Amino acid sequence: MTDSPANPSPVVVVTGANGLVGARVCAALVERGALVRAVVRRPGTAPTLPGVQERVGDFPDPDFAADVVVGASAVVTTVHPMGSPLEHQREIGVEGTPVIARAAAAAGVGRFVHVSTAAVYDRSPDVGDVDESSSLVGDEAGDYPVTKRDTDAALAEVDGITRVLVRPPAILGPGASSLWNTLRPAAVRDDERARHTLPHQTFSWVHVDDLAALIADVATGRIATSTDPGAGPVAGGCTPVNAAAGPATNRDYHGAVTAAVGVEPVWDDGPAWTGKIGSARAHAWGWRPQVDLEQALAELDAGLRGPE
Repeated sequence: MTDSPANPSPVVVVTGANGLVGARVCAALVERGALVRAVVRRPGTAPTLPGVQERVGDFPDPDFAADVVVGASAVVTTVHPMGSPLEHQREIGVEGTPVIARAAAAAGVGRFVHVSTAAVYDRSPDVGDVDESSSLVGDEAGDYPVTKRDTDAALAEVDGITRVLVRPPAILGPGASSLWNTLRPAAVRDDERARHTLPHQTFSWVHVDDLAALIADVATGRIATSTDPGAGPVAGGCTPVNAAAGPATNRDYHGAVTAAVGVEPVWDDGPAWTGKIGSARAHAWGWRPQVDLEQALAELDAGLRGPE
């Protein structure tokens, strides 16, 4: 069962539309017949796709946020400045993302879909499998997981709109800004310290195209709301949902990267988290990842080796 939007071409606002996830979400929305308002900070950087309108501005600005959400049926937020100073991460995530959420609620937008992260969960070595009810990280966990945790909490306080917190683990997929396909492999190639890893530690992952498909299905109402989070986003509530693909370990990922960039891995020994990120809720909503580990790592390898 799916919702039936009154508008046959729903209008969806996407922040960070020029990023790895944002650009893929725009494409997935277009495939589903949506009209997209692609929010970017630099002119000329939004995806050039039919049905995509570039909107240049800063979504934490209340005036811009109020303007860009008018007449929209959903908002998707993908922006978080990972790696920047803590103050900036808080400004954009914890303080800025609720600005556009509140603007969307005030404008009568039906759904707000936020790209969170599975890094908000405590994955200490003695913790087993993790699902949406699991404990979150403490304040000592680091700037990124803590600010993402606090952004989720801030969005939970925004009333008057159905909110969905999509929590992916490592996102595989090609792109200049891809942490796992581009930036992390470059570090492994150039820095001996980055070649160390715990081979038996769980490597939780999802392909960016599968992640974008879930986000687009939620944003366009293909996944109906429900009173039970196990069946769909809770109408008017704030529902987290994990989006992880099949099992893998650091040996799988790190071995593929080191082989592709031509260096030797360093396998360390020590306590490690060996559980899994449970995606039963997303599966119950109808989500089925299409990219398996072999395909994802082959794509990674091809991108790192380049044309032969």
